[in-house]
Amino acid sequence: MRKQDLGFDYHRYHRLLLEADDDGKRLALIELLIEEKALDRLAAQRASDRAAMTAHTIATVLKNGRQ
Repeated sequence: MRKQDLGFDYHRYHRLLLEADDDGKRLALIELLIEEKALDRLAAQRASDRAAMTAHTIATVLKNGRQ
């Protein structure tokens, strides 16, 4: 069995799926899942960008300190 993502709210999505008893609600659930996954990816990209900028700044400071 796959480990659940820490950010994945299994119980919430399960409840929403049980409540999705018509096409409109099912489409809304699909859109919600897509939107939340996109937000998760955006947050991960931002964190990665911050880490890269921090590493670059540290490298610059260390390089300037040697001169």
